[in-house]
Amino acid sequence: MGTLPSETVPMETLPMPSALVVGGGMAGLVAARDLAVGGMTVTILEAKDRLGGKVCHHTVAGIELDAGAESFANRRGIVSGLAAELGLTVTAPLAEGAWLKPATGNPVHLPHTSFLGIPGTPLASDVVAVIGLRAALRAEFDSVMPGIIGSKDLTLGDVVRKRMGSEVLEKLVAPIVMGIHSRHPDDLEVDVVAPGLRAALTAGGSLAQAVRSLRAASPAGSAVSGIEGGMAAFVERLESDFARHGGTVRRGDAVASVDRQGVVLASGERLEADHVVLATPLGEASESSIVLATIVVDDAALDSAPRGTGLLVAPGAQGISAKALTHATAKWSWLAAELPPHRHVLRLSYNVPAPDALEERARLDAEALLGVPIPVESVVGFDVVEWPAVPPRPHPIDGVTMLGESVSGTGLAAVISHARREAGRLLGEVES
Repeated sequence: MGTLPSETVPMETLPMPSALVVGGGMAGLVAARDLAVGGMTVTILEAKDRLGGKVCHHTVAGIELDAGAESFANRRGIVSGLAAELGLTVTAPLAEGAWLKPATGNPVHLPHTSFLGIPGTPLASDVVAVIGLRAALRAEFDSVMPGIIGSKDLTLGDVVRKRMGSEVLEKLVAPIVMGIHSRHPDDLEVDVVAPGLRAALTAGGSLAQAVRSLRAASPAGSAVSGIEGGMAAFVERLESDFARHGGTVRRGDAVASVDRQGVVLASGERLEADHVVLATPLGEASESSIVLATIVVDDAALDSAPRGTGLLVAPGAQGISAKALTHATAKWSWLAAELPPHRHVLRLSYNVPAPDALEERARLDAEALLGVPIPVESVVGFDVVEWPAVPPRPHPIDGVTMLGESVSGTGLAAVISHARREAGRLLGEVES
């Protein structure tokens, strides 16, 4: 009796395809976990001794805090959906809201109806308070301009400038976008940082109407959320789930080159697999683009959260070196609940190069932004973390799947969405 034709062999008797994932940042880790859950034999190759990339923690004054991303955008439930799969608790910021330090004048509340700082109602009092009446009247002109104007532009800066004017862009949109993405709106593709904005502009006929439409379509609540216990819990749970589904991690294995059939390690060893996923740039790391300075303070004057959950700083603000401040214990209830009374965590971000004597500079910036004295003796902890710039988009490699910020765009929602989509594509190829 002859053997059965190959197409009749039960699937469970066939060897499962293998995948090598180069880079264990969030993009690589998410894709690797999904591939492993889908039944592939997956190995992550990570040059460092830890996974997670910019999602990690550090310890300041005995408190475990996020050293990189501390929140995520509530975009189509992408990040919160994965968090739910992993059994993590998603938490919203406290209701105090954020402020803006204009280039001149006192801090003001961020406009209530806005999207990335683009006002939905240009003549609203909270918009006029930031940009002035003249600039608000120019922005209102957006409502009578032909909808085609700006709808074909590729950068967020160009769209806002043409529709609402330079002052809205520089005084309102730029501080917010730079606080989120560490890049000026002129350097960001509108379809990456604001998916659907151009389509809504075309449909509604004005940028303000587009903002109102996007806001109405969003779930109620804050535009961002976090994870109870810190974003670093994401990495721990992903890694645990990856291992539970048979995944393997090789730490300290730098990769020199990749092709569609495998990789060559810096040691010269070659590894091969059915699929290769490149989730990190090869070669030397890019230069740093942002410095995060964390101060832990014991001071009852901060109990009232004088500037809500924190401030974004407009370019050119006199006497301020920081570009943003997050009052973490006024933003996250779970963090405040873990600490003794009157203990506060402040995180300030700086462009590179950071000012000299950064601990003192950060303390003085925090005083000026929060409007309360922060004596030297009240500071009980300090730490600095530097993060690299997003590398240029890599050249495609035939047969290799590319992931990461340089491909998907910045922000966890973009990175995770792209990684899961590509993992699903690879699994679909296996099934077909």
